[in-house]
Amino acid sequence: MNRFLTLLLILVGFGSCKQVNPNFQTDANKADFLHRSMEKLTEVIVHDIFSPPVASRIYAYPSIAAYEIMQQADPSYKSMANQLTDFKNIPKIEEGKEYCLPLASTNAFLIVGKALIFSEQKIEDFRKELLAEFDELNMPNDVYQNSIDYSYKVAEHILAWANADNYKETRTFTKYTINDDPDRWKPTPPTYMDGIEPHWREIRPFVLDSAQQFVPIPPTPFDMDKGSKFFTELMEVYEALKGEDKKERLAIASFWDCNPYVQNVKGHMMFATKKITPGGHWIGITELATKKANSNLLQTNEAYARVAIALADAFISCWDEKYRSNLIRPETVINEYLDESWLPALQTPPFPEYTSGHSVISRAAAITLTDLYGDNFAFDDTVENKYGLPTRSFTSFLQASEEAAVSRLYGGIHYRPAIDEGVKQGEKVGKFILQKLQTRESQIGMNQ
Repeated sequence: MNRFLTLLLILVGFGSCKQVNPNFQTDANKADFLHRSMEKLTEVIVHDIFSPPVASRIYAYPSIAAYEIMQQADPSYKSMANQLTDFKNIPKIEEGKEYCLPLASTNAFLIVGKALIFSEQKIEDFRKELLAEFDELNMPNDVYQNSIDYSYKVAEHILAWANADNYKETRTFTKYTINDDPDRWKPTPPTYMDGIEPHWREIRPFVLDSAQQFVPIPPTPFDMDKGSKFFTELMEVYEALKGEDKKERLAIASFWDCNPYVQNVKGHMMFATKKITPGGHWIGITELATKKANSNLLQTNEAYARVAIALADAFISCWDEKYRSNLIRPETVINEYLDESWLPALQTPPFPEYTSGHSVISRAAAITLTDLYGDNFAFDDTVENKYGLPTRSFTSFLQASEEAAVSRLYGGIHYRPAIDEGVKQGEKVGKFILQKLQTRESQIGMNQ
């Protein structure tokens, strides 16, 4: 085994060597380069105002690129090639050359990420800063250059694969068409935006057989008779913040809002507030979990990649149902039939109601993290601190996913069935991915 592959095993906790540069060992072993790269990607996703489904795609491909390079450090870790749809083996490391896989992995992550966002210069400037830090670690010039060259080969391979997922084609598909059916979704105030990503079901899944693999039961039929099931569900939304626990429910709704573009209207003035996407929140939780568990660099790569894949497939599954059932939002119904001045606690997102995206993707992410780190993994969720929200504490990932789901009822934007059936849908997606995608010989939790 060559010297720098031996070094790599030390960095991820699988070997020993007396000739390791101690500064390089310390920095890389903390996975700081990867965490900071992911944080920068999230920052740019927020800046560029990508929708939640599109953001999930942006997280997935760079994470896979980084993992595929790093998994070569340990034979007990498996490539995702031939496990993910249409994904083939990445280019091989050349015999006789030495590499720093942490450098190659980080650079590939940023190259792929830069290709998927709008503000490319923000990623490029950060990439140059990070490469300068690697350069300060005084690795031999040929090792540095070999690693950079290899990262570009892998990035090119990943981007060619990404380019065939039908995303580019869906940019030209027709917009959502509004009709006058009383139960069909219509754009909501204050911006009355068109339906976001009505063709997301056409995106190639990563692990799912198809977008239609886990179709939930249909939503409750629209019926405004006061004794109907739909009317009862509507009234639950209308009265969600009228009880003694209003303050706590409102805090939960605000914490999990994760709306990337909130349009604020103050008199004649309008201004936008940018926030993290729901997928971005769970990527942040993944960072918290890996740090608390003291995950090494390879384990951290694995966690980011698996969670990102679960999020991406969960969005594909959820969006398939949204534009099939095409159910009207509570705000529209309440304003028309009950109270024209009523406003939800959260701004209604611009797409159909059923099922709840938060419910589906949060459960899929929580299933993934539980598999990696076990149940009853308590953590303090500080992800939203930078957006002015306080820390919330959870006893497990599943508990956090349950709160994320019900937050949409408290926020006034979902009926109960979208939440309950969304959780079921997300659980099916998450567990299917656990069964089909293997990254280690043995894994903690449900996948044993």
